[in-house]
Amino acid sequence: MALRRRRGVRERIAERARYLCEYCLCPESHSLSTFAVEHIHPLGDGGPDEEDNLANSCLGCNGFKGLATTGIDPLTGEEVRLYNPRLDAWAEHFAWSEDTLTVIGQTPIGRATIERLRLNRAGVVNLRSLLKLRGIHPPE
Repeated sequence: MALRRRRGVRERIAERARYLCEYCLCPESHSLSTFAVEHIHPLGDGGPDEEDNLANSCLGCNGFKGLATTGIDPLTGEEVRLYNPRLDAWAEHFAWSEDTLTVIGQTPIGRATIERLRLNRAGVVNLRSLLKLRGIHPPE
């Protein structure tokens, strides 16, 4: 049986991520859909079906990432690897805008990930705005 289908894996992945999307940091509690357990390095590209290769991901980030492992840095035009929540610290590659509603890329990896996963798509920015009014954004 594939690891992602074993009982408890989804809960462990979500708990490890503090029930946030590991890319856009939106909380699953305020999502219309259950988050996906996403393979950071896709199975079809040789990625392992192990917990160290799994991330908690909202359906938007999961859908825009798809099978991608690289993206284009809009500043340099170079292809770089995408942010990997198992290897990278979010704060090393991303920062919040002054109003905390949009994510700003601090590195080529951060900028490419923002573009590829559309981390500042309208629905996510609107959700951040509402969460901010409730005092629960940005996440700590």
